[in-house]
Amino acid sequence: MERHLQSLADCEITRHTDAGHAQFAKYVASKTFSHLNAAVEHFQLVLDQCPASHPDHAAALTNLAWARLKGYIRNHLQDIDNTISLFRDALALRPQHHPDRPSSLYNLTEALTWRHNKKSTAADIRESAQIYHELLPLCPEGTYLPLDNLSHVLRSRFTQSGNIDDLDECIQFRREAVSLCPEGHTDRDLYLNNLAVSLRFYRFNHQGNPNDLDEAISLHEEALRLCPVGHESRAFSLGNLGGDLVTRFDKRGARDDITRAISLYREALTLRPPGHPRRDTTLSNLALALDTRYNKFNVSEDLNEAIDVYRESLQLAGLDDPEHHVTLYNLSSALCSRFTDTRKNEDVEEAIDLCQQSLEALPSLHPDRYFSYMWLQEAYLSRYRVQLNPADLSLAVDNFKLSSRHPTQGLPRRITQAIDWARQAEVYQHDSALEAYQVCLELFDSHVMTRSSIIARREAATAFRRAQSLPVDAASCAIRRGNLPQAVELLEQGRGQQWSLVSRLRTPLEDLESTSPELAREVSDLNKRLAGAQGSASSTDRAAADRAATKYRALTRQWEAAVAEIRNLKDFSRFLLPPAYEDLHAAARHGPVIILLASKYSCGAIIVPTSGEPHHVPLPSIALADLTILKDRFTRAIRHASRMNPKETRTDLIVLLRIVWEEIMLPIVNVLENVLKLKRRSRVWLCPTAAFTSIPLHAAHPFLTKADRSKEPCLEDLYVCSYTPTLSALVRSRQLMKKRVTPSFVTIGQGQPGAGKGKALLAVDSELELVHKLVPATASHTTISGDAATRAGALKALEENTWVHLACHGKQDPAQPYHSHFVMRDEHVTLLDIMEKDIPHAEFAFLSACHTAVGDKETPDEVVHLAAGLQFAGFKSVVGTLWEVDDSVAKHVVEAFYKYMFHPKEAGVMDCTKAAWALNCATHSVKTKVPLEQRMVFIHIGV
Repeated sequence: MERHLQSLADCEITRHTDAGHAQFAKYVASKTFSHLNAAVEHFQLVLDQCPASHPDHAAALTNLAWARLKGYIRNHLQDIDNTISLFRDALALRPQHHPDRPSSLYNLTEALTWRHNKKSTAADIRESAQIYHELLPLCPEGTYLPLDNLSHVLRSRFTQSGNIDDLDECIQFRREAVSLCPEGHTDRDLYLNNLAVSLRFYRFNHQGNPNDLDEAISLHEEALRLCPVGHESRAFSLGNLGGDLVTRFDKRGARDDITRAISLYREALTLRPPGHPRRDTTLSNLALALDTRYNKFNVSEDLNEAIDVYRESLQLAGLDDPEHHVTLYNLSSALCSRFTDTRKNEDVEEAIDLCQQSLEALPSLHPDRYFSYMWLQEAYLSRYRVQLNPADLSLAVDNFKLSSRHPTQGLPRRITQAIDWARQAEVYQHDSALEAYQVCLELFDSHVMTRSSIIARREAATAFRRAQSLPVDAASCAIRRGNLPQAVELLEQGRGQQWSLVSRLRTPLEDLESTSPELAREVSDLNKRLAGAQGSASSTDRAAADRAATKYRALTRQWEAAVAEIRNLKDFSRFLLPPAYEDLHAAARHGPVIILLASKYSCGAIIVPTSGEPHHVPLPSIALADLTILKDRFTRAIRHASRMNPKETRTDLIVLLRIVWEEIMLPIVNVLENVLKLKRRSRVWLCPTAAFTSIPLHAAHPFLTKADRSKEPCLEDLYVCSYTPTLSALVRSRQLMKKRVTPSFVTIGQGQPGAGKGKALLAVDSELELVHKLVPATASHTTISGDAATRAGALKALEENTWVHLACHGKQDPAQPYHSHFVMRDEHVTLLDIMEKDIPHAEFAFLSACHTAVGDKETPDEVVHLAAGLQFAGFKSVVGTLWEVDDSVAKHVVEAFYKYMFHPKEAGVMDCTKAAWALNCATHSVKTKVPLEQRMVFIHIGV
């Protein structure tokens, strides 16, 4: 309020100004409308007597506008548009550098924000944000009120548009406001609550990062401690913490969370008795908590109380309440649940009507329309299950489509809806199933790509229940619809997603350079900047992590714009899109690729031949559950074999390898021999998915003797087997084979790791010596071992050489596969270290270490292991291991392998494409020296 009007000569103006302030002060103290009305009349008289040329005209405009605004906020006055005009006129009279310009800017934002709150006008919130950005630099350092107000405006703009940058900026300003508001300040709880709400209610719900939820709970706990019993903001703090605990219960299922949340809401309700203006909000929150607990534990009392409490909340809230639509669709959800239990038709009819009402209340791009579509889908599907009317199923699918594609809702929620759509379409055999899977994979790709670190991407990928099987289920769906090429495309799009995302930044651009050198340079530069902006792990400094994520997202948008421009060029329409079958078919150029598909809907194989159409081989006698049992039996049999005498017969393993032969590989071999007429000793590539990734398919064996006393051939007698994580990985390795350089060979060994890093490997030095003798003299050859075999030394050697033999401890990290590592003298060489290297000239790596080709149990289709990491870094051909290696017998395999690999040694030829054949010959030749499980442990990956 501006009291010092300068025109002392005009006593009338001064008298009315003072009277206006006196009446306004009485209004503030008593909230009696007659005082406010009197203040407005006095200020209006001042303005009427104060012409535009008067030096205090701006102050007169401001006083009147401020009194009118307070009346508008309290619902006493309705004319907000005229009030905003007064503030605009005052601002126009206070140009840049005017001492009162900051207060005029602030006043105008307050009015615009209030109009937005009542009328949801997007233009108001956009203008408020622009004004606050001008206002903030004009405020004294250490001022936190404008920071919090600007963050509120940005949050409102986010709810209108769904633009995550607004939300990140809001959180950044709210962090700053908290840091500026000292311990003990009376408003600290308010700023803590505001930051926490932005983190959990907005960003966690939009992006699904668990760190945001945990931080919000911590902040809300601190805020509640600052609001003891009797504090005016206690009910507000109780409700906020309750909301966080409901969300955490929904995600993690800890019963204590939901029990405490309901208790907090009940306490908040006692602090908001009948007649309290916010009672409806607390009722709605309590109902949601009860409904959430019902959904988990199915206690009907919770559901009935939730419905009653929702109804009470609706009665108290007016139609113009900005959250009215939320209570409508939440009540709809509860009624729908009751209909499922009781089959009372009036419940589902009301549920549908409430959702339709909530949609009518929302503009077309409001993020909350997603919930209306979601609960409408649930209502139609519930009615379909009871009444079996096909029209209801169609309506449910329509709403699945609308919710999963709603552009302003966060990707995690849209993905959840798309997954549910795919599952329900499978259950009810609706023809939209394949479309649902495609939407799932596209959304998943977009979501994971927004994460700025490799580990954060894995966290994002594993956060969705039931999502791990999407690629194989999508492929199974395509097979059942008779579209094998599409099955291959969907598998490829959904599997190895981490590798494909990172490899986009390493795509060769030679073809583009000849068409558009400028775009090639731009994308190359953005690739480097994006690769540089990828943190390997989440920062413990949350504010710094937010800034890094914002920067990464801005770069990603620039990259996407450049890629979109490239796709407009002739012959580049599919640039960096998921590969089409024609592109993937190139993986089978030197021999068929056999994709083994393990889905709950069907198990089978797709053979991609060197020429012609793909072939489907059903495996009717094996189901997903059988594969899980088989995997566990192999683990036990290998553990048992490792404790046996080398000469003892491995009966358990033989039984299991017979099952793999008869149930899995024999039907495939029949097609290879009888349909494709594939010659014996030809190369084949195995591409296992899901549960198949944990089974040693290459070792399938009938263990039978024919009538003429000769042995029935096993898979490795018939063909030379390699593995490939994905078809794209094989295609990429082949493309990089064009860039060959003079070979150089390095042997890296660490038999004496540091304290606590594993037992000494006594055979390592003799293994390195052995390899050294077998490498052709034409290749430059170095050995790194002992004290020189450090993390830095090993990484440098990997970058500088084309051929690598690595003998050391290898450890698979089951909790975080990107931390799987090779053990060196000082620090580990991790999978992350390897992924950060780009070594296009690299050719071959032999990993004589344990567990180097074992995938991640959580996400087997991501094929995250050390051997795949080396292939991604540039090594075209890799020999890895599936379990523990006994270094005392491994040297026999190593010696035989290199003798075949470099035969005849005098020729000095080093050809990495011989590795699969050399390994095949080596494991055959050492049968008498090496027990079965130590021959099976080595596999070949790549070209």
